[in-house]
Amino acid sequence: MYKTKPLDHLILILGCLLMVTPVLVAFMTSTHEAAEIHSKGLMLSWGNHFEETYTKVLTQKGGFTGEVTGARMLLNSFILGIGFALGKIVLSMLAAYAIVYFRFRLATFSFWVIFTTLLLPLEVRIVPSYQVMSNLHLLNTYTGLIVPLLASATGTFYFRQFFMSVPDELLEAARIDGAGPFRFFIDILLPISRTMIAAIFIIMFVYGWNQYLWPMLMTTDESFYTLMRGIKSILQVWIGSQIPDYNEAFALAVLAMLPPVLLVVIFQRWFIKGLTESDK
Repeated sequence: MYKTKPLDHLILILGCLLMVTPVLVAFMTSTHEAAEIHSKGLMLSWGNHFEETYTKVLTQKGGFTGEVTGARMLLNSFILGIGFALGKIVLSMLAAYAIVYFRFRLATFSFWVIFTTLLLPLEVRIVPSYQVMSNLHLLNTYTGLIVPLLASATGTFYFRQFFMSVPDELLEAARIDGAGPFRFFIDILLPISRTMIAAIFIIMFVYGWNQYLWPMLMTTDESFYTLMRGIKSILQVWIGSQIPDYNEAFALAVLAMLPPVLLVVIFQRWFIKGLTESDK
């Protein structure tokens, strides 16, 4: 059995510091005034404007129209992240279920066609996707923000591999019990897939939460801005001799990090179990 050495702890501590230091600097900097940050740069000391900055960011209306708050952008990011994750899971599970349990021609070929879409990131198909959403009058809508991102080869691949590992005896037993395809899916596959669903949900939520390019194209109405979009907008505002609200941008960045971190910390056990084990 390998015995842990002091050098191992030192490497782990250095790795933790490397990961935590940028977050700590962003948080400390957000507690200072924008003018102080502009003149002195990033801060490692505690400022006196923590409550003022975070209250202003969350409750005070701002932006070019003066109608959007940080809380509104936080809500929009939640809607995008949750809708993105749930939609991907539903589509991926149904696609994998059809590929694994239904006998039809070109099933394997269909899977590999889906799999090759991993080679086509959003940036490649962003113009036609935007054109379709524009023609359907779905710009500045939650539907337009979420639906074009739902097709997922990654989720389909994970669920396909998981369903293929389900023993055939379960399917035979369900058939003997008189269960049809719908009942087998709801009563058998769905319960034993819950750890896998939890793991995929966390991955997809974080991916959807961090989306920047697609919301930037799809939203011109500030009431649909996400946190990622809001941070960029604050840094772009230079009015006369004034400077951007660096402290508010850092505060928004810290707020943007909290939900994904909390989600991973709270469901860490499910996340690891979903990727390494199963309930079969």
